[in-house]
Amino acid sequence: KAERQSSLPAKLINGGIAGLIGVTCVFPIDLAKTRLQNQQNGQRLYTSMSDCLIKTIRSEGYFGMYRGAAVNLTLVTPEKAIKLAANDFFRHTLSKDGRKLTVPKEMLAGCGAGTCQVIVTTPMEMLKIQLQDAGRIAAQQKLMASQATLNPASAGTSPAATATRSPQTAMQITKELLRKKGIAGLYKGLGATLLRDVPFSIIYFPLFANLNKLGQKSPDEKAPFYVSFISGCIAGSTAAVAVNPCDVVKTRLQSLQRGVNEDTYSGIVDCTRKILRNEGPMAFLKGAYCRALVIAPLFGIAQVVYFLGVAEFFLGMLPKRQE
Repeated sequence: KAERQSSLPAKLINGGIAGLIGVTCVFPIDLAKTRLQNQQNGQRLYTSMSDCLIKTIRSEGYFGMYRGAAVNLTLVTPEKAIKLAANDFFRHTLSKDGRKLTVPKEMLAGCGAGTCQVIVTTPMEMLKIQLQDAGRIAAQQKLMASQATLNPASAGTSPAATATRSPQTAMQITKELLRKKGIAGLYKGLGATLLRDVPFSIIYFPLFANLNKLGQKSPDEKAPFYVSFISGCIAGSTAAVAVNPCDVVKTRLQSLQRGVNEDTYSGIVDCTRKILRNEGPMAFLKGAYCRALVIAPLFGIAQVVYFLGVAEFFLGMLPKRQE
């Protein structure tokens, strides 16, 4: 039996609603993930996710945990909509012969979905990371300045330590990138984003589909909402941890501002080598549990909204056009 398809507007609306709800719930954890991944050995401000969030609230206030959220809330609708709709499209296309999808075909559909979504994901992540990490860099500069005051002999040895830069908005960052590098500036780290999102989708979508089937009484019935939620959480957290090394590399490459004495990178291979040499293999798991905590509810909520067909309900309330 070929898989049932919802209308394209319904898919887009469902994906958008799911993304908005999910991001609102888990964004502070995502901010902690970015800051933990970006800090390098010898310049550590945070020891854990909770330590990062506590220090962020103390230095930047409660809303400091939501720096960059506006970018995500704006772009997560098309991003999630493209991802879910593309996966549904590829699954439908690959099952047109009426047969049940094999795992390789499910993985191929996930690969297609992951490839499509980077059109929106790359610039969204690029802007979000600058806004999220600005507080960490500012806190590091303050720390270095206070140390320089206590130890005047070291003052002036590191210009970056005292160089301050006022926080930029997403629009200011976008204009600056477009002016200096054109549209390519917004797509810095595209290769690393593909390396993260394509394997993620290859793991996530087949795993979710097969877990969700366990809760279906028959192939024609939807699984209960709690099964879709749990399946989305398990599949999302599993895929998130599996691709975390790629996420660390992507985050480092997309960060435009560096803290004091932090490495710069010329590309994926250079970044991987320097992290491995200077920080060890465990550095590739930085922020892994944060990412699992972000992705699990995000995709759990997404699948519940998507499979409950919230959009179909609202679209069904619209007056039908007379032929």
